[in-house]
Amino acid sequence: MANESPSPVKVQLDAVTAHHPAAKRGGTRALNACTLRIGAGEQVAIIGPSGAGKTTLLHVVAAALKPEQGDIRLGDQDPWNLSSAALRALRGRLFLAPQVPPLPPRQRVVSSVLAGQLPSMTLWQSVRSLFYPHDIAGAHAALAHFDLESKLFERVDRLSGGERQRVGLARAVPSPATLWLIDEPLSALDPTRARQAVATLTTLAAERHITLVATLHQVDVALERFARVIGLREGRLIFDLPAPQVTTAMLTELYGDEYKHLNDPAPPSELPADATVPAVMHCR
Repeated sequence: MANESPSPVKVQLDAVTAHHPAAKRGGTRALNACTLRIGAGEQVAIIGPSGAGKTTLLHVVAAALKPEQGDIRLGDQDPWNLSSAALRALRGRLFLAPQVPPLPPRQRVVSSVLAGQLPSMTLWQSVRSLFYPHDIAGAHAALAHFDLESKLFERVDRLSGGERQRVGLARAVPSPATLWLIDEPLSALDPTRARQAVATLTTLAAERHITLVATLHQVDVALERFARVIGLREGRLIFDLPAPQVTTAMLTELYGDEYKHLNDPAPPSELPADATVPAVMHCR
């Protein structure tokens, strides 16, 4: 009998307090007594102004950042009470895509995409795949979801900023994860590509019954593509509502003066290959 597919991961946070991963010790808390429930297979968008704590929240949910206070459960497990082996196994069910994907510049795109399979590979398989990619067809199919199949054997440093960002998202497709945590995935994409990328993620997650949590700066995209939207400000949940119930007044309260700039026209095209990208991976 074939093995059953892993179940999607449900998320439970109770009064979680944490600092941003890159914050200095003793600095301002990025999360303040945050309580949250996300069901297995649910799709949730998290929005809020810069510095709201969105990235910190994703790192806590990814079991990459231990809360200073409060409790977290992923499925029925507290990740911080597991053995090292059990924690590695749990993290293998999670896929975290940072805003600036950690793609080695000289690596071929095919190898970068197949890195999403590392949690299910042995050490020997992972090393061998660097030189002889084991699932070229799978990488090609993953890239095709983001209109990047022609870049399969390109070097990463020859891609535009937007292409790199889409390669980072394509890594989710072959991964064994059942919880996708996507952090500001559209910052280098034009509006058309942004909508295509989010549509791809939400469609694939629904087809595979994968839990999807995405932080987004594009409020219109969040409201269009996600049934549930959470507003976060100064580390606190301001609202947690079905998308149709989120009003302009709520968004104005959430973003303050920043709200009037959210609908400014985006750049007409993706960032060029030689564009400067942020040096720090973790952007709030």
